[in-house]
Formats: sequence, C-alpha cells, structure tokens
Amino acid sequence: MASSRTDRGAVATGLYGSRIGPRVGRTALTEFVGTAILVFVGTSVVVAGPATGSSLYELLGVVLAFGLTLTALAAALGHVSGCHLNPAVTLGLAVTGRFPWRAAGAYVAAQLAGGLAGAAATWAVYGGAARSEAVLGATTPQEGVSSGQAFLAEALVTFVLVLVVVSVATDDRAESSIAPVAVGFALAAAVFAAGPLTGGAVNPARAFGPNVLAGQLSSLWIYLLAPVVGGVLAALVYDRLLSSGAPPEA
Repeated sequence: MASSRTDRGAVATGLYGSRIGPRVGRTALTEFVGTAILVFVGTSVVVAGPATGSSLYELLGVVLAFGLTLTALAAALGHVSGCHLNPAVTLGLAVTGRFPWRAAGAYVAAQLAGGLAGAAATWAVYGGAARSEAVLGATTPQEGVSSGQAFLAEALVTFVLVLVVVSVATDDRAESSIAPVAVGFALAAAVFAAGPLTGGAVNPARAFGPNVLAGQLSSLWIYLLAPVVGGVLAALVYDRLLSSGAPPEA
C-alpha cells in the first residue's frame, strides 16, 4: 500500500497498492468507469426527490450515497488505478511527486468524461424531469452564499478529503484495510459540511458532468478550481509537514 519512489522520483506504487506502469490507457479507463459510477449513484439520489415527487432523499441520503459508493469503489478498483476519481486527488498527488505527471492528464480527462457519462446516465434513467426539475443534481451556491464563501467551502472540504486520501492510502504506517472506509467517510463528512452551502461537490468531475449537461455554467469555475486548490494544499501539507511526524517517546 505504500507510495514508494525510485531514486529519480518516479512512483513505483500508487494509492491502495496500485502499480504505476508505462501504459495508462486501462487505468485511465478504470478512472472513467469509477467516476461515472460515483456521479451516477450520487446524482441519482439528488434528483430522485424532484424527479419522482418523493421526499425520501434528503441531504443524509446524498451523503450516504456518495460516501458508501466511494468506499465500495476504492475497495473494488483501488488496486487497479488507485481509484482517484477526482482531479483534485490526482493533481495533489502529482504535485508532491506521488503520481507521474505523464499520467495525470489522462486521469483528469478520464475523470471529467466519467462525470459527463454519469450525469448522462442519471438523465437517461430518470427522464426529462431529472434535468428540468432537478438540473441533474448540478452544484451551485445556495441563495445568499457568495462566490467567495462557496470557493472557500469547496476548498476546505476537499482539503479534508485529500488529506485523508494521501495519509491512509499512501503511508506504510496506515492500516491498509481501513483505507477505503476512511476515504468514504471523509467524502461523506465533506458533503455533509458543504452541502447546505454549495451542494458539496468536493470534486471537479462530480460538478463538471451535471453542470455542463444541465447548462448550469455560471458558477462552474468555482467547482473546477476550488477543489484543486484545496486538494493540492492538503497533499503538500501532508507531504512536507505531517508525514514525518511521530509520537514523542515516553
């Protein structure tokens, strides 16, 4: 599970013990599929109420949908691609040398395409009402929330998520079996915290697909940029400040 490096700084292993090889096509495809599933399940829960006239799914349902789905996907796909499913995770790892830049572009493109595919699947399953009444679960700042507040909220909650990801899925000292659960819980907590303010995207790919297909573009820049800022900062904080820490001797 460790994220080890060669003398030249090339990453030998990635998140959840995944192997970084010279060809990234299949792992990028895994990122596409995983992101599509995450966005489909999460946005389906978001649109279920407005699209069906049911009030069953509220914030708690959305939180559980995203958190549980990420837990399952990290356990199922983590050893294949590292199960980033989030450009903020990929770019944070790349900035700290824990993921090769040569593969980062392919991963980010696959994740954004997966976001589009997942939102399109939600539209197909729930029909026109999913877009016309629930805007495919697109994330926008809530009434009274400024762009600055929304940016700060998305950056902070993504900081939390990525800090957990890089700590439990790249460090030898962390218990490997708990990593998917910790990451899923971190996403659930992040959506819980930011949901009432921003919709809780915590992921540029999660925002990109629904917002583009629903035509909600005015605030999309917040959801593309703020998570990347928070994710890169979290990766740097762990790599440069926290990873070398140890409890004091008695």
